[in-house]
Amino acid sequence: MEDGQDGDSADSATQPDLRIVEIVPDGDILLDVTFETSKETLKAARRAARSAARSRPGQQSAPPALEATTRVRYRTHLAVLKQNSKYFDNLLSDTRFAEARSIEARFQQLALKNVKPSEAEAAELPVVHIHEDDEATRSAEQAAVFEDLLRILHRKQSTNPKAVTMQYLAVLAVLADRFACTATVSRYLNALKYKWPATQTRLSRDDGPALSRSAEETLRQKILVSWLLDQPLKMHTATRELIMYGSRRWSASFDEDEEGTSAAWWDLPDDLERELQYRRECILATIASVQRHFLQLYTSRTRQCKLGYESSPSCDSYQLGEMVKFLCSRGLLVLSDFASHTGSHHHHHHNYPGTTTTAAAAAAAAADARDLAATTDIGHILATLKQCPAYQIDKHHTNCGLRTRLLPALEHIQAMLSSNVVSISRAAWARDRERVAWCRSLLLREEEEAEEAAAEGRRRRHGAGEKISGKGEKSGGRRENGREKKAEAEEEEEQSSARVFRFTRAVATDPRLRYEGALAVDAMARALFTATEWDWTPDEREDTRGVEFGRCRPADVLK
Repeated sequence: MEDGQDGDSADSATQPDLRIVEIVPDGDILLDVTFETSKETLKAARRAARSAARSRPGQQSAPPALEATTRVRYRTHLAVLKQNSKYFDNLLSDTRFAEARSIEARFQQLALKNVKPSEAEAAELPVVHIHEDDEATRSAEQAAVFEDLLRILHRKQSTNPKAVTMQYLAVLAVLADRFACTATVSRYLNALKYKWPATQTRLSRDDGPALSRSAEETLRQKILVSWLLDQPLKMHTATRELIMYGSRRWSASFDEDEEGTSAAWWDLPDDLERELQYRRECILATIASVQRHFLQLYTSRTRQCKLGYESSPSCDSYQLGEMVKFLCSRGLLVLSDFASHTGSHHHHHHNYPGTTTTAAAAAAAAADARDLAATTDIGHILATLKQCPAYQIDKHHTNCGLRTRLLPALEHIQAMLSSNVVSISRAAWARDRERVAWCRSLLLREEEEAEEAAAEGRRRRHGAGEKISGKGEKSGGRRENGREKKAEAEEEEEQSSARVFRFTRAVATDPRLRYEGALAVDAMARALFTATEWDWTPDEREDTRGVEFGRCRPADVLK
């Protein structure tokens, strides 16, 4: 998007066919706006018009006249534009711009003729040229929305006969951001009392509720509008929904050149896209750590059945088999044998449910698993894990098995998902992004680790230089280095323990969990989801130290 050339109005009288829209009849300048619409957008708009016509067979309406280039002039008030738009204030006031100089010269010419600009003919008014493309909106109705934007700035009623939709508000928000007048449009949206549409999901027997492409687009438009037009409650709800439901954009197979996915809401601005994806990956990593933890326990040499019966070893093997069978049948675990990594195709492989037998198949299964994780409802994953059976090898092993140990961890995760910290607060994101961003915390941690490594290298070089000093200096240097190493070791141990979440009985029964929205719960949830390691059975070992909430490091992004 770029502005035109000099704001000269000499060509106005020679173009009688150019449409002039009077935003105000006594306006003193003309905005000459050229709207460029891409072929992709025109094709999508015509397809949508045909679909709408088929859905209303009894109603005959003329198809919309869509053109690749549309040029319209708007008669407006210079003072109103400068008052409500920082963009126009800079462009039309600063004489370093040709537009401001042209307006000043034209007003001087009218003054010599003793003509007030508000009473002059349109052909005599100064003209400001603006070029607007559809790169950010992918909308064929930019001209109508821009006209409404100017009417909003002038406190005039819209003449657009079409009903307000989320698509319309998204285009309006993008244009308001482009022309730096979001505050005025935000007040208009509040006065409009528009009823935002509820997020529609389609139910799948295997994958639970999921977003269709159109439903995800509407949800993304909600996030963009609420961010640009300062709607904190709407943003809180919409960001949480996108994190919970997932996005096709976050899948490994997403094609950025796919038709209809180049609008601004498909790549949310101001680091929102990256942060939302990262928060979802942190939550998925936390949930995956539960089943990974118990798989590691039951495949280790440590006896899990504590009853001391002769059948205890068989009990562990039985529970491991039931665990693998359940997770594979629900698509939560993919097994790969050793031959899948050799790349050999000389032998016949037998396929078993939930297994892959070639390198290509293993890679395809991993890609499918990532795509599924990117678009599967987190609530459905938790509900699926809660269906873990409570089978026992015999009647004497009533309390053995995965279910009795798994459910408390899942209930805790579900309680943490209800905290406010999962979604993005608009005020906090605008005011103190460094503090509230999970993803930014990871970058800061990497920078801190790099600085610590560089400092350690400098200390080693400094210590090597001290070897040429006297015996007393050596002794003092050794004592000083010893204290530094001890302090560094303690600090590293503290940082290491702070990144591990331990699900102790004290954490599970914390009374603060009963109070929804409590600040302590938000800190607990962030500590859980941004941990790098999780211990879901710490009370079964000697080390029962709990996590120090608020000091955990963010989790690595899922590979």
